[in-house]
Amino acid sequence: MTKTNVLFVTLDQWRADHLGATGNPIIRTPNLDALAGEGVAFLNHFTCIAPCGPSRTTFLTGIYPSNHRSIRNGTPLNHSLTNLALEARSSGYDPTLWGYTDTTPDPRILGEDHEAFLTYEGVMPGFTVGQQLAANSIPWLDYLAAKGYEIPGPGYAIYHPDPAYQLPPGRHPLFAPSRFKAEDSETHWLADKLIADLEAKPSTAFFHHLTFLRPHPPFISPPEYHDRYDPADMPPPVQGATRDEMRAMHPALGLLYEMIPQSAFFMGGEGRAVDLDDAAVAQLRATYQALITEADNNLGRIIATLKAQGRYDETLIVVTSDHGEQLGDHYLWGKIGFYDESFHIPLIIKPPKSWKASGGRQVSEFTESVDLMPTILEGLGRPVPRQCDGHSLMPFLRGETPAKWRRAVHWLYDFRDPVDSLPEKRLGISSRECNLLVHRDAEFKYVHFAALPPLLFDMKNDPDETRNLAEEPDYQGVVLDCLQELLSWRMRYEYGELANLSTSDKGLVGNRIY
Repeated sequence: MTKTNVLFVTLDQWRADHLGATGNPIIRTPNLDALAGEGVAFLNHFTCIAPCGPSRTTFLTGIYPSNHRSIRNGTPLNHSLTNLALEARSSGYDPTLWGYTDTTPDPRILGEDHEAFLTYEGVMPGFTVGQQLAANSIPWLDYLAAKGYEIPGPGYAIYHPDPAYQLPPGRHPLFAPSRFKAEDSETHWLADKLIADLEAKPSTAFFHHLTFLRPHPPFISPPEYHDRYDPADMPPPVQGATRDEMRAMHPALGLLYEMIPQSAFFMGGEGRAVDLDDAAVAQLRATYQALITEADNNLGRIIATLKAQGRYDETLIVVTSDHGEQLGDHYLWGKIGFYDESFHIPLIIKPPKSWKASGGRQVSEFTESVDLMPTILEGLGRPVPRQCDGHSLMPFLRGETPAKWRRAVHWLYDFRDPVDSLPEKRLGISSRECNLLVHRDAEFKYVHFAALPPLLFDMKNDPDETRNLAEEPDYQGVVLDCLQELLSWRMRYEYGELANLSTSDKGLVGNRIY
């Protein structure tokens, strides 16, 4: 029997409404659209946490953040937990990473003075590193230097725009392209590395985890892509009220408006991201779409290689994101807080032909990032570890809908600052109180803060989340219902790997109970 190949791909900071196959009329994503046509697109898929490191920890362990507790970039991960790479390795694969997982190891094993804690960009245990792409970008920068590019400095300095570019009249300065060509971008370079490995091992069953940086900022695209989308065609950001009215809606928004800098999204940015003007917002949105199209084209090159090798049909392809991007909606940028733009992400699963799965289907049921590990392991015929909180999506791939499926999604966002304590000082709360949990179903979204007022949004009548109903007298029953649902979910999914085991006259017994 032919062993299933696995290609597990993430596009960093890719939000759900930026995919042609699921309804975006502007963006061009032909390769992703084709995958969705052969597989299943999940329309209501959500990450359980942001930012990058915690979200990747979540889908690689199958555990809710409330349980694994690696909740910030740089928060150590409990060494006792297994993960997708370790489980695949025990099944005879050599799980290989192309990109990054942003995993911080357990100091109880390495000791707190270990050099591993100088960065949050460690690698999840179990992966062989095919090519790491860290923030310092040293291997890629070395590649660019060897091709004759002048490197302006370490890390993200390469993303300053091309100094020789002549800006056309009427164009925003952010229209300027990168100084490197598309064939030399970090997206193309990383795809080349994976393609070279596929070509070097044409008959070896593989398990590849490819993590494209794009469309993560800095928002600048190569010259071949930077004019793909007209800023005039970009939908305006959601702004249900003025900045001052939004600040007054909740203390957390005021904090985020003050703390998010423009420099986090493009080189040379000054001031706060909340103050970007309409022209800048439109251009950044156009560039964001260009970066997605670039990632789509390079994924297409990998798919073409698999087809040329005759391996495509027996390859499980999973494409998703770690989290979304606000893109100026609600005057916010990045992956933060509680709005859907940061947590609603795409998911496409193209199963192997031998699975005789149902292709071209779109699933509207709620799914979560914790579901990916159980799904992939079940597809490979591996048992799902007891630690996993997620549920396998295999029934949906077979064209079925489970009788008892979740009616809501939940996510955690932690905004503590262990280094400088800025949120703690500005809000007057402790680090333990700098967090929120979201209960989000088809009708309402309830946001519970540990030490700040709650929020409630009517997702049917106000899908853009512009009006907080948490203090409205007519909605106090809804707040209570949502709070009870949130508490019940939290109780059901307390860490239970050992709780479902028991001694007996037959020894240790028990099983994985949903």
